[in-house]
Amino acid sequence: MVELNSVGITPIAIVNMVFAAFFTVAYAYQVIYMLIVLRRGMVQLAPAKKKHSFAFVIAAHNEEAVIANLVRSIMTQEYDGNIGCFVIADNCTDATAQCAREAGAVAWERNDLVRKGKSWALDYAFARLMDEYTDQYEGFFVMDADNIIAPDYVDKMNDAFDAGYLVCTSYRNSKNFDSSWVSSAYATWFLREARFLNNPRMMLGTSCAISGSGWLVAASVVRGMHGWRFHTLTEDIQFSTFCCAHGIQIGFSPAEFFDEQPVTFKASWIQRLRWTKGFYQVFFSYNKNLLHGIVHDHRFASYDMLMTIAPAMLLSLASALMNSGYLLLGWLGHGYFATETEMQMCLGSLIMTFGSIYVTFFITGVITTISERKHIHTRKRWRIFTNLFTFPVFMLSYIPITVVALFKKVEWVPTKHDIAVNFDDVVAD
Repeated sequence: MVELNSVGITPIAIVNMVFAAFFTVAYAYQVIYMLIVLRRGMVQLAPAKKKHSFAFVIAAHNEEAVIANLVRSIMTQEYDGNIGCFVIADNCTDATAQCAREAGAVAWERNDLVRKGKSWALDYAFARLMDEYTDQYEGFFVMDADNIIAPDYVDKMNDAFDAGYLVCTSYRNSKNFDSSWVSSAYATWFLREARFLNNPRMMLGTSCAISGSGWLVAASVVRGMHGWRFHTLTEDIQFSTFCCAHGIQIGFSPAEFFDEQPVTFKASWIQRLRWTKGFYQVFFSYNKNLLHGIVHDHRFASYDMLMTIAPAMLLSLASALMNSGYLLLGWLGHGYFATETEMQMCLGSLIMTFGSIYVTFFITGVITTISERKHIHTRKRWRIFTNLFTFPVFMLSYIPITVVALFKKVEWVPTKHDIAVNFDDVVAD
């Protein structure tokens, strides 16, 4: 009988094949998502039969430079229904509250240095809205102070809400695509998330995921939870996972809003380190719930969410470290621990691991850029081209971030926003 080693199938080769097979099988559904979108385009929602009432809830910490533009984009919506706008000036030391009031919002000043951050500000806001405004609003939009919404944003989100979705997310675009290679990479990822993840999920009738801001939750859901109970470093993905685990289907609407992205790699590192740490928190808290949904309820949404929060980059790193270690042992042992063939295979595996990640994100960037070219607003057209090559580098930088997040204590740190533009400024490219 021919031995496995004689045909190049060594233990390290088997492990590499297992890793490759796992990634291929586990994430193949996202390729199917992409193919469905390329064929069917953007989801179309039936016009709402009723104009529902909504309140915008905005947690803001020292956002005097940008808050007024968001409030004005809310107050000038092309929507006939009742809209309220509430800004929580959270531990502010500037004129955030004053700027919000002058633009037309109700501003509540909150000072709590122990329970600080967006999640606690939302908890405070929902409690006051339930107490002081009772049943005046049927749903709450959650926005960040640096956002700007399109004039028809509420109208399109109302279509999804009227269709019965108690939680709904929207199309996340960026208002500073051309600020740097970092902001361009962020913008590409969020365009891809909206178009090729949440959009096909909506088409197929599975559940979407909210991300950061630009989402809507029914007042009945908040009331049923007795307030806001999500206080990890990523309260958005925690809430998405909670909804999935409890059978609350999250919808998607092509309503467009614009987000300000970090410009420097340092600011990006700090933010994504918090996100990654938060994903760990959610994964270890909810993985059993999601596994139960997969095994017992046969819910694809549970599997999709599990793959979304799973630390996949750690597996890529584990594969790289394993092959590097085997290669080093082989070199130090002069062929005793590993043959020349095995060492060449390990080197090839390392090249393949990082090369495949780069190529995958390069292709993803190309497809996203072509598909969403009308949504990319920039005066530096060359940035669109260079971003195709730097976007995969940005995504590869998640590998060291996933390692640092495992060991480093991470706390919420506010991201500075200072790009004060309105909707017309953003789309005038």
